Amino acid sequence: MRVGSWKLAVGGKGSAAFAFLLFTFYLCFAACSIPNLEPQSCIDSRTAIREFYSFHFGNDMHLSPESLSARKRFLTEDLAHRISEETAGTDPFTTGNGDVPRAFRVGKCTEVASDKVEYQVLLFWRDDNRTEQREIKVDLAKQNERWLVDNVTK
Repeated sequence: MRVGSWKLAVGGKGSAAFAFLLFTFYLCFAACSIPNLEPQSCIDSRTAIREFYSFHFGNDMHLSPESLSARKRFLTEDLAHRISEETAGTDPFTTGNGDVPRAFRVGKCTEVASDKVEYQVLLFWRDDNRTEQREIKVDLAKQNERWLVDNVTK
């Protein structure tokens, strides 16, 4: 049987060569996969930080008693208490002031201890006046089998 300029032999030498070729491509793709080298605590906590910042960016980012209350499920009690004492109208989870970013990206994770990790979070501003990127550090702590935001360093 001829398909274009390729000859396919069913049950002959051509099918064995074709099978060998497929097997070779499979091995190449399997060998080229990149293993995940992050510590297990980083793998386990990444969902928590993404969910927190997705929630934060999807709602009013300025501090108020209502906005803090809505975020308490993502925060350690210590951080929630410290943030409750900050100035209303600012964004303590990104810049610490009223200049809120438009987007974020969770970056590199470093394991501090088996129950504490530090993430690099990139913040982005893009509008008619500027295009800017800043980095903050966000610590997460594992408490009662849940990863919670424990500190934000600008």
